Amino acid sequence: MTNNTAKALQYNTLETLANTVDEIRTQANELLDEETRGQKGQFMTPTSAARILSGMFRNLDGELNVLDAGAGVGSLTTSLVERALREFQPNSINAHAWELEDVLVENLNRSLVLCQEASEASQVVFESQVNQIDFIQNAIDILKARKSNQETTTFNKAILNPPYLKIAAASKERKNLRSVGVETGNLYSCFVSLALMLLEDGGELVAITPRSFCNGPYFNDFRRILLDGNNLSKLYIFESRTRAFKGDKVLQENVIFHIVKSEAQGQVEITSSTCADDPEPVVRMAEFNEVVNPNNPERFIHIVTNDEQADIATRISGMSCSLVDLGIDVSTGKVVDFRTKKNLRHDPEEGTVPLIYPMHFNNFMIEYPVESKKKPNAIVLNDDTMKQMVPNGTYILTKRLTSKEEKRRIVAGLYTADLVDVEVVGFDNKTNYFHAGGQPLDMDFAKGLWVYLNSNIVDQYFRQFNGHTQVNATDLRTLRYPTREQLITIGEQVQEFNQEQFDALVENL
Repeated sequence: MTNNTAKALQYNTLETLANTVDEIRTQANELLDEETRGQKGQFMTPTSAARILSGMFRNLDGELNVLDAGAGVGSLTTSLVERALREFQPNSINAHAWELEDVLVENLNRSLVLCQEASEASQVVFESQVNQIDFIQNAIDILKARKSNQETTTFNKAILNPPYLKIAAASKERKNLRSVGVETGNLYSCFVSLALMLLEDGGELVAITPRSFCNGPYFNDFRRILLDGNNLSKLYIFESRTRAFKGDKVLQENVIFHIVKSEAQGQVEITSSTCADDPEPVVRMAEFNEVVNPNNPERFIHIVTNDEQADIATRISGMSCSLVDLGIDVSTGKVVDFRTKKNLRHDPEEGTVPLIYPMHFNNFMIEYPVESKKKPNAIVLNDDTMKQMVPNGTYILTKRLTSKEEKRRIVAGLYTADLVDVEVVGFDNKTNYFHAGGQPLDMDFAKGLWVYLNSNIVDQYFRQFNGHTQVNATDLRTLRYPTREQLITIGEQVQEFNQEQFDALVENL
């Protein structure tokens, strides 16, 4: 074969590689059971998104030992191979893929054959291994074998789009994970944790996952595994929650991240785009302290995409007080309605007290009662329910869940004692409520807190670390707040909800 013929073959094979595998992905999607795809967390990566992931690797020279867990039809491995052959000088590529689904494994093998042909056309040795076994158990077995000094497969590159599913606390998976020092309740964080542990020092990991790990207590240990002793080098987010996986019903916002194992932390490259095909993504370099505030023991990850957002982060994180400083706390509503169905009443009646749900929020106030076919307005007060009540008075409530269509992430409502003449009131557990040691808040102070939480600047700051529709009490505790005196001064100036006034009052702080 002449040099010209070899170059032509190499060029033609590379040109068609990714697009052919994307066609395989589309065909395989149609063969999957639509009912179980969501249950199994099967959202496969389009070529445009796969190329973003492969584009984040720094170095694809030399011997590449690639880990791809939850590989689907091999879109990510294919994209990595394509970039390595185009832009680097790999000596060999050894791809290890894990996939359980029969339909996907069949097509994964087709994709790997194409990768082999492209590699051979570029005179690069290519080998692959498809593991149709449980990645969690296999990874744990490898880690335990290493601990006992047995020889195992090594990896220096990991590229993942893992399944997005919760795993029960009492499950076999959780027990096995604890045996290697991992405590996490979601398959995606489990897959990434294990992949990172399997990498050799200096190895690179790139993954696309939901943004939910950036905040909240459930991912504390996952953030520890990601951040301790590693370099969180790059973050990439999409402004639309649906644009990374067109055609799939993915409700959470996605983030792509690049980590170098056992490397000192440096600046973080943050990229944002409207979609995977955006020709002009916005890139900025951020100091790590801006991404992970050193004063936050929860180590929430803030994704600040521009200088205006950085200014917002500086201003809100620089507020004077924590909730402890203010002498107040925030808790999740105590009433779990399905556990006390016999005590629920559609309408208020003698012997009942209000039960406040998100449905009672109306223009940032609490309206009671409201007409609803789905939820009750009241709960019977008796020995069983009394311990779930709080003294009637002034509280600030927030919705724990907001719809994806809702413009705001934090929705705070003002509850006042004059809504109903009762001694106690119940708050549903889909709400959070601010209180002073279990007691009501002073009115002007509560109004100031109401203004602050409903300001646009706080909502924008909150979105920097919260990439889903939940607002948990822990998230609200991590916020910084103005002083009590400042909040009282603000509260004295408002009577009803007015967004412009609220924003101006907080701006003046």
